[in-house]
Amino acid sequence: MFKNINESSKILLPISLNNIAYHKNGNQIISETSLTIKSKGITVIMGPNGSGKSVLVRLLHGLLVPTKGVIYYGKHPLKKSIRKKQAMVFQTPTLLKRTVLANMTFVNSIRGRIDLTYCKNILKLLSLEKFQSYPAQLLSAGEKQRLALARALILQPHILFLDEPTANLDPSSIHLIEQILKNVRESGVKIIFITHDIGQAKRIADDIIFINKGKILEYTNTSLFFQKPQNKETAAYLEGELIL
Repeated sequence: MFKNINESSKILLPISLNNIAYHKNGNQIISETSLTIKSKGITVIMGPNGSGKSVLVRLLHGLLVPTKGVIYYGKHPLKKSIRKKQAMVFQTPTLLKRTVLANMTFVNSIRGRIDLTYCKNILKLLSLEKFQSYPAQLLSAGEKQRLALARALILQPHILFLDEPTANLDPSSIHLIEQILKNVRESGVKIIFITHDIGQAKRIADDIIFINKGKILEYTNTSLFFQKPQNKETAAYLEGELIL
């Protein structure tokens, strides 16, 4: 179903943050930090509300420009040609005032010729095929988020960012999205996923970044993160304690 990009995606890895910092209105949002993401699978970003998770992802996607430092994909600094190989799904989807299928074909047209069959196949994969002629604005919250994911996948990205895409969704929508993301991972797409859901992180993450107050405090594989957190703030977060 998905274009296999295992070979071509290698040029975008590792993802390296070299002395990255981000300030806004005189406030330090992301502290100066360096980090190298080497894994080809699903990297989950976790941390308390206001910790800087969304800002970090927007920096990685190029929606924000670092105040200091450079982000590299493979050997190349983040630039327009690399951004074209990325896609992002936000917590609250913004859909076109068109039918479900028209949302797909419009996004598909951005990258060239419209492949109507592929658009319909992606909708079927996300259990949206029966809604093809529906106005997108009339979908349920879970259906809208699945459509947002479908539009991202139609771009055949090498890097897929997701900012809490399953927050407040019903369990069936969460399960479907997680299964799709596992399939996308197997096709060679690198996924970076923000979530507050510890259970979800355990189900889908290959490695985890923990951030608090704009500082990346931990980056390790999933089993080590949950079994032997290296930072006291990480341990407190996993115990459900308030981090002040």
